[in-house]
Amino acid sequence: MIAALRGTVQEKSLEEAIIDVGGVGYRVFFSTLTLGRLPAEGEPVQVRVRTVVREDAFELFGFLSRPEEELFLLLNSVSHVGPRLALAVLSGMEVAELVAALGRGEVARLTKIHGVGKKTAERLVLELKDKVKTLHLEQVATQLKPEAPAAKHLADLISALVNLGYKQPQAEKAAQSASERLGEEAAFQALFREALKVLRATP
Repeated sequence: MIAALRGTVQEKSLEEAIIDVGGVGYRVFFSTLTLGRLPAEGEPVQVRVRTVVREDAFELFGFLSRPEEELFLLLNSVSHVGPRLALAVLSGMEVAELVAALGRGEVARLTKIHGVGKKTAERLVLELKDKVKTLHLEQVATQLKPEAPAAKHLADLISALVNLGYKQPQAEKAAQSASERLGEEAAFQALFREALKVLRATP
């Protein structure tokens, strides 16, 4: 199984990136947050990878840190939560925020993530509330300052949009507009989608 890739970012889209390793392009799925942090196309990159093999597919899921990968595995272990949904959950919150929300049983907060309904959120809390405390991920959560999420989401959102090829002023304006429409507490994924709508609607 492929555990890591070191190569060059060949292409990036909204859900995946193609990483060129010695002339071979690997299609890797990432969370929206991680995609925003990947280097620009043509730049070198090294990512951790989890390989998921099914009868009809062979898919690679990538991460820039061990905590993110460990949390992905935990999410994927929950009943009725496959790798795609696990990645969607990681797209909605920073690892530290997500660990904190799971540990505190914040079902309402989890339902703000795109694709996560109340039943799924309750299942995540029920099955992972205690498990997140055993993987040293709670140490990540303690590093999160109370005022950090909103400002960090905005900065990450601008970075993600710039990495997709938009100009800095365009990205900043769209990010601010999305934040004003949805509120600062909105999940990153929701803000990202709203910002893209703003950019596509701009002549």
